[in-house]
Amino acid sequence: MRRMSEEPRTSRIQRQVVQLILDRRLTAGAPLPTETELMEDLGVSRNSVREALKALQALDIVEIRHGYGTYVGQASLTPLVDGLTFRTLARHDDDTGALAEILQVREVLEEGLIRRVAATVTEVELDRLEGVVTRMESAGGTGRSFPELDREFHEILYASLGNALVPQLLGAFWTVFRRVSGARGWTDDPSPEITVRRHRDIVTALRARDVEGAQRAMAVHFRGIEARAAEESRGVG
Repeated sequence: MRRMSEEPRTSRIQRQVVQLILDRRLTAGAPLPTETELMEDLGVSRNSVREALKALQALDIVEIRHGYGTYVGQASLTPLVDGLTFRTLARHDDDTGALAEILQVREVLEEGLIRRVAATVTEVELDRLEGVVTRMESAGGTGRSFPELDREFHEILYASLGNALVPQLLGAFWTVFRRVSGARGWTDDPSPEITVRRHRDIVTALRARDVEGAQRAMAVHFRGIEARAAEESRGVG
């Protein structure tokens, strides 16, 4: 009973600390008031302050540097990545369905965003994308996998949108997919030349400012990922 009565109090203190950060317009890396100051400002015990700060640290809202103090965190998507990874791996009875959900969300985001990219991507960015595809081809030709190049391609792809949240969100889903694949022992695509071709098709459509073609190429790319994930979860390939 005692624990149940303390939980709402801890949550309330968390909200008060967050509100303090917002009210004072503190940015990432800025120092927070000391524990003593927070105790006085919020009218709570030291233990209550510490519990609230630990909970906020888990969310990357604050950063506790032992011996130095507490600072505003980066508010990254790390908690989201950890939560989604656990949620996916915890579904032992349905690997295919769990991973398909992650891929579908990413697919919806990327197929929608690619239409905007077709109107905003620059020739310089297209050249950078082509360069990544060339490096993919070289890696595949020597039998090496290239997951990081795949990630780099998608990060560059959406840079022209000028939306800082887009690469972070897509990167979160990418990381979850790679973590789950690693935990399950799934291998990379056995046909890297197919992966290279699918990425090159995206660049070709974008160079032609072919919105529908770019969206189709992205859809084909994801169909390949989904098919491979399904095969691996069934022990095929």
